[in-house]
Amino acid sequence: MSSVRVLVGTKKGAFILTADGQRRNWQITGPHFAGWEIYHLKGSPVDPNRLFASQSSGWFGQIIQRSDDGGKTWNPPGTKPEDLMGPDGMPNGKSNDFRYAGEVGTHKFYDGSQHPWEFKRIWHVEPSLTDPDTVYAGAEDAAIFQSTDGGKSWKELSALRSAKGHLWQPGAGGMAVHTIILDPKNPGRIYIAISAAGAFRTDDGGQTWKPINRGLKSQYELPDPDAEVGHCVHRIALHPSRPDVLYMQKHWDIMRSDNAGDQWSEVSGNLPTDFGFPIDVHAHEPETIYVVPITSDSLHYPPDGKLRVYRSKSGGNDWEPLTKGLPQQDCYVNVLRDAMAVDQLDDCGVYFGTTGGQVYCSSDGGNTWQTIASHLPPVLSVEVQTLR
Repeated sequence: MSSVRVLVGTKKGAFILTADGQRRNWQITGPHFAGWEIYHLKGSPVDPNRLFASQSSGWFGQIIQRSDDGGKTWNPPGTKPEDLMGPDGMPNGKSNDFRYAGEVGTHKFYDGSQHPWEFKRIWHVEPSLTDPDTVYAGAEDAAIFQSTDGGKSWKELSALRSAKGHLWQPGAGGMAVHTIILDPKNPGRIYIAISAAGAFRTDDGGQTWKPINRGLKSQYELPDPDAEVGHCVHRIALHPSRPDVLYMQKHWDIMRSDNAGDQWSEVSGNLPTDFGFPIDVHAHEPETIYVVPITSDSLHYPPDGKLRVYRSKSGGNDWEPLTKGLPQQDCYVNVLRDAMAVDQLDDCGVYFGTTGGQVYCSSDGGNTWQTIASHLPPVLSVEVQTLR
């Protein structure tokens, strides 16, 4: 029988939630890496037992952790913050590039260029669709790294900087590569998003990159609303059956592209507000998309204190609120960009986590919701593995 494993990264550790295919009775393990910020936790689509976690601390730096047994143990096993301390009470292992395990600290000049890029943390890890040893990592300040040995060593795909990197600016949360999407039909194609620089695409595995922001309007953020870079993109999503069709949650506006990002058009339609962070696509219906509207860029909570997921079954423009099982009064949480995911079961499950520490699941595509975790630390990311 199929089962699901929900991987939750929070401000104080990682949690793993599991249930059978009915998605009714949930078990929770954790916190893994208690006390650490886990910006992102994701499993390999090739090897369901291989998980990668971005473990971050302002004091101890950035670590990429790996599990080869579904999260039961992690490599290096038993690592605790105090294990990274030197005899003088200072962190060990300062380096000019982040490693599989070990403190990185802060440094400038990833590649010795003239621009003072400062390494802070890894926002997103994206395992390869075909190779369990290949994984990508999106960094702040904005950069993308690749590992081909299961995370033991990393190489920056520095050509990304050539896509007008000197014009990029940080958004309110920093300047990070927070979205990495691998095209399942074109092995050389990778999409990324940077806040606040925009969306970018490579068609040759990272040797060259180009901005894909035509059609985006940022009249309140940019002197030139049609600028090629500088747009604050919050999240991009696609359906594997149609990887040229992209959906975007922008700082303001829900956008759609039917040509791999070469041109975008707005599909915000009848949403109560088009500000938000996550966007995702139904596992079996490529025209069904989900967003969570937030009041504004200054008020990071649901409109009217009502937590509502909105669904479009037409690829945008026409939206319906999904509220059954969600709090409809006095709710002032946020849902962050990496905190929504779908499973691959026949009745597609939709999941999201909140800054209030709740994780919600819908086992019927969003029609009804149940709370599967109530009192976690603020949720930074939610990913789902469907285990056959």
